[in-house]
Amino acid sequence: MPQPRVMLVVTGDDFGYCPRRNQGIVDCFQAGGVSNVSLLVNACAAKEAADLAKRHSIPIGLHANLSEGLPVSRPAFTLTDQHGFLRGKMGFRQALERGQLSMKQVELELRAQVRLFWELTGHAPLHMDGHQHVHVLPGGHMTRVRDVFAQVLSDHQIPFTRVPVEPGLHSCPALPAHLRKFYAQVEQDALDSVAVFRRHGIRWPDVYLGLTTMGQNMSVPNLQRALGHALAAGPPPSSGPRRPAVTAELMVHPGYPSRAQEGGCGDGPDDFSRSADRQRELSVLCDPALLALYGREGVRLCAFKDL
Repeated sequence: MPQPRVMLVVTGDDFGYCPRRNQGIVDCFQAGGVSNVSLLVNACAAKEAADLAKRHSIPIGLHANLSEGLPVSRPAFTLTDQHGFLRGKMGFRQALERGQLSMKQVELELRAQVRLFWELTGHAPLHMDGHQHVHVLPGGHMTRVRDVFAQVLSDHQIPFTRVPVEPGLHSCPALPAHLRKFYAQVEQDALDSVAVFRRHGIRWPDVYLGLTTMGQNMSVPNLQRALGHALAAGPPPSSGPRRPAVTAELMVHPGYPSRAQEGGCGDGPDDFSRSADRQRELSVLCDPALLALYGREGVRLCAFKDL
């Protein structure tokens, strides 16, 4: 087999969100569309997802969740609203800016989720990232979310995380203004996290992809564009005769749309999960034209454990 130009981890996020998401991700894995999954341990179908990963030998990591549904550790007063639910993607960020979150409770919740992952799967996470990119957030006077996250990874010897800095993000014409603004902040938070993760010996692929190809923006041409950026942003030539392959992660959310009142992390499925975008991603990722593109461009799908 020729040397690949790109070693690509295609990670199906939100595994465990609902039975239809689980089935879609398994179908996508079996068709060669994803190579790795990220488990929401506080989701309603997490146990089923862990069993499916075991049955089908799907490489699985932890999608640490500080923003959606019910926390694993209770009580977690500063992390939750008056109804006991985590504060949501923007609510978590707003509480962080106001200094209302206890970093000790952040740490306790992350460690509780790692323990639950062990209980569900029988092994440590092969990688760990943050649902809605919470793992790169700042906050606190002395300790930040990213510092707590990095320490938990280091303590549990989880070698890989995600650094969501996507080449081509700012030149993507398909993103509406509100998403462009949010992704720009995610990118800045991620850049600010690099030194923290390096200090703890945590690794991540050379290139991250996925913000510009989510949902209705996913298509074979858009994925080809993203892969072009990955190849252009590859490692410098090695001193030896062979140039090393670029390593990259593509974040995806395939599945079948959640049914009303079925799924979520304790408070029901959100609009994103109930939309047709899930099935669109599933269809594109399994499209023979995309798999043929991988072959032509020298892209080999793999898991974090293969990097």
